[in-house]
Amino acid sequence: MIEVRELSKRFGDALAVDRLSFDVRPGVVTGFLGPNGAGKSTTMRLILGLDEPTSGSVTVARRSYRDLPAPMQEVGALLDAKAIHGKRSAHQHLRWLAQAGGFPRQRVDEVLELVGLAAVAGRRVGGFSLGMQQRLGMAAALLGNPQTLLFDEPVNGLDPEGVLWVRNLFKGLAHEGRTILVSSHLMSEMEETAEHVLVIGRGRLLADLSIGEFTQRSSGSHVCVVSPEATRLTSLLLEQVGSAVTSNGDGGLSVAGIDTARIGDIAAEHGIRLHELTPQRASLEDAFMELTRESVEYRAQPAAEKIGR
Repeated sequence: MIEVRELSKRFGDALAVDRLSFDVRPGVVTGFLGPNGAGKSTTMRLILGLDEPTSGSVTVARRSYRDLPAPMQEVGALLDAKAIHGKRSAHQHLRWLAQAGGFPRQRVDEVLELVGLAAVAGRRVGGFSLGMQQRLGMAAALLGNPQTLLFDEPVNGLDPEGVLWVRNLFKGLAHEGRTILVSSHLMSEMEETAEHVLVIGRGRLLADLSIGEFTQRSSGSHVCVVSPEATRLTSLLLEQVGSAVTSNGDGGLSVAGIDTARIGDIAAEHGIRLHELTPQRASLEDAFMELTRESVEYRAQPAAEKIGR
């Protein structure tokens, strides 16, 4: 488990991380989301002991990273896929890391096979595509078979097969009880991969929820209801639970702030017939954009306005 408590990091006058507190639990894939400049990469560097916090604390398995007796066996990370010596081969790069961690040469071959790079293990990594570099970075993160793994934008440069492979890899690792923290701007992929999300903006925690809870809280989530007694049902919903109800005509209602079970119960209690009761959940992207609207640091001008000048 990763435990972050009142964590802050200041660079001169800039406060990159502002009193963050959260847990990353084992057994689930946790998505780490936020606009550019939100403090995600800085937070990951603080978890790994690459930066010193201004205040607060962060531990992995109840210890700071620097106090772990065998860090490569406890924590694996991919923060920058290009942070490799371009003249070394993939095998040489991993052998160097394996020797530093005290791992057998056989482990290098195992992780190269796992990430799909066995056939190009002898090639210099300077000639690798970004997707191949990402796979090599994941091999390095997995080298010590750690219980905690951190990945920053791991699917950049991967083809569709690679994206699917990474998705299944992360889910499989979480199923084994490992702690998985993944930072990404690809909301559609996070919606397919993560079970829980941490959302930060301007260094502050904005949300710490399951994907379902997070999207359900968005104004875009609602329940479609069709009833021949729509007017009566609307009055009951407004009176009993104060939910927002919008008429779509022909007996159709859009109801926000209440789930399908409660609507069905209210209708049943008052003998109201329902012809449709369908939840409509906002996408992760919609919920994210709504929550972080005021936290965007770099906001571009709409393309149409700029082109029209």
